[in-house]
Amino acid sequence: MANSFATRLAAALLVACLVTAARADDETPQPQPSPSAQTSSTQPPSGQKGRAGRGGEAGPNASASANTSTAEPHRLPPDSTTKQSLALPGRTLAFTATAGSIRVFDDKGEPLADIAYTSYQLDGADKANRPVTFLFNGGPGSASAWLQFGNVGPWRLSFDGEAAVSSASPELSPNADTWLDFTDLVFIDPVGTGYSRFVTTAEDVRKRFFSVDGDVNSVALVIRRWLEKYDRLPSPKYVAGESYGGIRGPKVVHNLQMQQGVGVRGLVLISPVLDFRDYSGSSILQYVASLPTMTAVARQAKGPVTRENLADVEAYARSDFLLDLVKGQADAEATTRLADKVASFTGIDQAVSRRLVGRFDIGEFRREFDRKNGKVTGRYDASVEGFDPYPDSSYFHFGDPSGDPLMAPLTSAAVDLTTRKLNWRPDGSYQLLSESVNKAWDFGRGTAPAESVTQLRQALALDPKLKLLIGHGLFDLATPYFASKIILDQLPAFVGRDRTKLVVYPGGHMFYSRDGSRQAFRKEVEALMK
Repeated sequence: MANSFATRLAAALLVACLVTAARADDETPQPQPSPSAQTSSTQPPSGQKGRAGRGGEAGPNASASANTSTAEPHRLPPDSTTKQSLALPGRTLAFTATAGSIRVFDDKGEPLADIAYTSYQLDGADKANRPVTFLFNGGPGSASAWLQFGNVGPWRLSFDGEAAVSSASPELSPNADTWLDFTDLVFIDPVGTGYSRFVTTAEDVRKRFFSVDGDVNSVALVIRRWLEKYDRLPSPKYVAGESYGGIRGPKVVHNLQMQQGVGVRGLVLISPVLDFRDYSGSSILQYVASLPTMTAVARQAKGPVTRENLADVEAYARSDFLLDLVKGQADAEATTRLADKVASFTGIDQAVSRRLVGRFDIGEFRREFDRKNGKVTGRYDASVEGFDPYPDSSYFHFGDPSGDPLMAPLTSAAVDLTTRKLNWRPDGSYQLLSESVNKAWDFGRGTAPAESVTQLRQALALDPKLKLLIGHGLFDLATPYFASKIILDQLPAFVGRDRTKLVVYPGGHMFYSRDGSRQAFRKEVEALMK
């Protein structure tokens, strides 16, 4: 996982990005024209569920007709549809599960990629009035298994306590907190994640898919094609994204509105990053955004913490703390005052805080918080601690004790459910979190790091009925909740409190691993869709 964020400024290069069109597997491929889009001209740090990496520039418009045959033998198998029944407290859900893929073509009808999805549709429901929600994780390079098996789907894998170790059993259990009671579910794995894969071997196509706008366009196309394939265009539609899904989600919604002819009722963002400018370079907002979370970590060590317990540090972060940050080290008195206040909030040694002038980046806090015991905190969930494998090193050599142990059981659970219960058996390996995708990702180049606030504003202005729900965990250092709070407070008055809501729960990046937080957030989502 990326331990720090950095941006590199370069001359802006705008490159036209070929927009693809999708066809379901059971259709004959035909050229499918679609509106054109441009590749993002930004290059911020890598996303949240993924490791640090930099990608190349997006390629120019080109056909992928060459070199497609070599990948054809490895295309994904036909969709598998099965009937399922789930016995839950107080009710039984009968539903149709489909594991399959949608093929994406260029504007000449040449196949580019097979994008996998898993859908769950409640039997006997009125399709015209039944909501359907499209879900994806982030990374870039993350499959949707985190949301499917940790939070939303019919079956769930425990992420908490003794289950949060690599050797834990990958056995899934019925999920009493599934969203299937009130919405059908479609989990999408962008190309290079899960079982999704390229069909063409053309390198320029790979570069386009692994870019901010190319990724958004492909996901939006898959959503449109799924709606067409299953006759669900009249249904109320929702989009949900986690982590880097905060960049992808608003852009997908606006793409659906403007380029795909699909309206969306609501956008649900889980632990999102909305603007990389808050986390990069010399921006002092990164310290403002993270201070409440660091304080929450210190206070939870002494007892349960809620957001209400952080009112004092939130008020300080957006007032005196910010003022002293602006004064900078040129003002010795302000610097000392700031460093000592940060030490009192976070519990970190005053001498260390003064040495770092009260400006802790995420990696420094994670190591310094309990360094005396040779431990580091998690990045996803800083209330979780693990041993520093090199406690005496002057450099960071540790992973994430709150995220890394989940990789093995979650991967095994996803493969077992797909192949055994859903009877869909692709060849090749399942990619839960692809480091190669993350390293190849092209955030673009320029002076403006990737952000989705622009598209969020545009989507909310375009449709006065569109609603936004954002959920965060108190102890999440990957995407601190206060960064979203700052952004929401800047939205125009027309948005209104009745259309946007921020909720913050005990927990980390995957706050839904905690029963109470998962159940409370489910109620918020259900209320949004009523």
